[in-house]
Amino acid sequence: MSYLKGQVQSFNANLGTAASKISNKRTIAPPKPAPSATAPQPSDPPRNDLKRKRPILPEVPYSQPKDSGTGQYLMTQVHFVVDYLKGKSTPQTLPDILSYLSVQTRDDTFKRKLEHILTRHEKIEYTPKDGSKPAVFSFRPAYGVRSRETLLRYLQSQRTFQGLKVKDIKDGWADAEEEISDLEEEGRLLVIRHKKEGNATYIWLNDPSLSFDVDEEFQNIWHKIRLPDPEALAQELEKEGLTPANKNRSIKRPVKIQEKPKRKARAGGKTTNVHMAGVLKDFSHLKK
Repeated sequence: MSYLKGQVQSFNANLGTAASKISNKRTIAPPKPAPSATAPQPSDPPRNDLKRKRPILPEVPYSQPKDSGTGQYLMTQVHFVVDYLKGKSTPQTLPDILSYLSVQTRDDTFKRKLEHILTRHEKIEYTPKDGSKPAVFSFRPAYGVRSRETLLRYLQSQRTFQGLKVKDIKDGWADAEEEISDLEEEGRLLVIRHKKEGNATYIWLNDPSLSFDVDEEFQNIWHKIRLPDPEALAQELEKEGLTPANKNRSIKRPVKIQEKPKRKARAGGKTTNVHMAGVLKDFSHLKK
């Protein structure tokens, strides 16, 4: 009994020692903060706000061009200069041209390039500086005609009796239409006019020395001569073995139509219906 008591006492002593080593403190989680009454935080922005915003451009009316004056490119300016000189009856200086184009404030490089092109343009006649006289530019027409005297002189100087286009004459001479009508009435020009509008299209020099009166008797004989019908004339030429000039001379060969070969009847065939010789008839002679 004493032994058992000793074991119980030893167990209780060890149990008390172990209990003293164990900490009685417990870790308490910090309390969660109470929800405040502040304003709610904004949520993520919508997807549409993430797109890049385009800059707002000023409203420009599309019914009018952006630059309604002269052109900004060099060759466009040259085109304007040609039209400007075409309407001028006197030569123009370079400052006059720059003033018309409104490019007086442009740099000297631009002005030198423009002058270089104008001095070599096929439609512009350039007269260089002569002493105190400045260099000038003028429009160069196709025939160099600017008056009725120069027109008659040009027609008389031609080596061939070639007509002139009135359109090319009017490029350097704005009043050409009226002068051409006056010269036509005087019998000094031969004029071809447009059928509908009546405008002159081509002119030739008319030599008055070649004009003479013909007796009325010969005029009547001339007008009584009847020209043959073109179709009848072509038929008469073909009868004589001649080909008219307005007809195609290519010889058309007749197209040969190939006939299909006829199928020959089989000869020497073996007769198998001998027993009906008195009933059947032979119609082979009727075959084509």
